[in-house]
Amino acid sequence: MSKVYSIKTVQQIPIPLEEAWNFFSSSANLKDITPDNLGFNIISKHHGERMYAGQIIEYTVRPVLNIPLYWMTEITHVEDKKYFVDEQRFGPYGMWHHQHHFRAIENGVEMTDIVHYKLSFGIIGSIIHRLIVKNQLKKIFDYRYRTVEQLFKKAVVNV
Repeated sequence: MSKVYSIKTVQQIPIPLEEAWNFFSSSANLKDITPDNLGFNIISKHHGERMYAGQIIEYTVRPVLNIPLYWMTEITHVEDKKYFVDEQRFGPYGMWHHQHHFRAIENGVEMTDIVHYKLSFGIIGSIIHRLIVKNQLKKIFDYRYRTVEQLFKKAVVNV
């Protein structure tokens, strides 16, 4: 049986809570904060523009050797301007549960991502995690952190 792993990132963004929520709760912005080399592409046609519980979003990603993988997530929980959760329904992980939390702070927003994930294939999945997946996810979240910093670095907060 393979292990459940987790990642947590916390980032302070110098924008009002509503602006942060509007940006991160729109699936149209996912591609902008995902590394180009992953070949991330939203393929669902009827997922809506704003996040809501029950929303299904379908993607293709190319994480290894440019081979396309199908990934379907469901937005399972949403509390406006506080948090939302996406869970994998089909895709590359045995389990994927991603929490996105937002909290107004002085001069901006604190955004916290918490991901719990599991690979399939027991001990082989654990080896793949150690050799590939752990580092790849770190690079993805590091990229996201830097990109968000660049996107909003010149923002002025009026809170």
